[in-house]
Amino acid sequence: MSTAKPSKIKRLLKLQPPGVVLISSWLTGQGYSPELLRKYRNSNWLTSIGNGAMIREHDQVDYLGAIYSLQRQLDLNIHPGAKTALSLHGKAHFLDFAQKEVYLFGHSKENLPRWFQKYEWGVKINYYTTSFLPADEGMTIISKDNFELSISSPARALMECLFIAPQSQDLMECLQIMQGLNNLHPKHIQRLIEQCTSVKVKRLFLYLAESCGHTWFKHLSLGKIDLGNGNRSLVKNGVYIPKYKITVPPEMQKDESPEL
Repeated sequence: MSTAKPSKIKRLLKLQPPGVVLISSWLTGQGYSPELLRKYRNSNWLTSIGNGAMIREHDQVDYLGAIYSLQRQLDLNIHPGAKTALSLHGKAHFLDFAQKEVYLFGHSKENLPRWFQKYEWGVKINYYTTSFLPADEGMTIISKDNFELSISSPARALMECLFIAPQSQDLMECLQIMQGLNNLHPKHIQRLIEQCTSVKVKRLFLYLAESCGHTWFKHLSLGKIDLGNGNRSLVKNGVYIPKYKITVPPEMQKDESPEL
């Protein structure tokens, strides 16, 4: 390796923080040819984790480090959402995470790269592409070790839970989550729910908020929220809620005085 190359590899290693994936197409855009990257792998500077993706030799990278790279290097909206985002916010201590499972969301037509799908991250990946909320609405930044990551805010995360309920998310867990969201800002919620295009999500979110008796619910302008027409039956043999025209599990009605 020539004397110029070590300085170039040092620059490469400083381009991104430790603990993240280095995506080949992005590195090529930074001036690193496929041939040079191959030499770095052969010299044990970099290790391939799949076609088009590498990590530093001996670096420890988890799925969050890969998502960072999707966001920062490929400019994708793929992010931790639903219960995974709530866990990262420290608001899901009452949920059962015994099964190592994560929930990722991306905007419509955003696919997980094949290297991401094939790599063994040590967790089960559940990925959903949706457009029921604007890609940049209700997002927040968290710090994770050496880097920052864009994830769903608690309110958006609950809406994502409701979006995949009841097929992939238990509705009683959604009630538990809502019970803990007593400090939301009504202006933020108003904007988020007005931009939501899923009638099911909007009706369930408002029903759960009202059931929990949150103070912020009283400050919402319900007349500005389009709740659509017709009934929505979410479960068989459930209880019909006339105000929101939804049928919910009977046990939701039994818990009339939840602890916040």
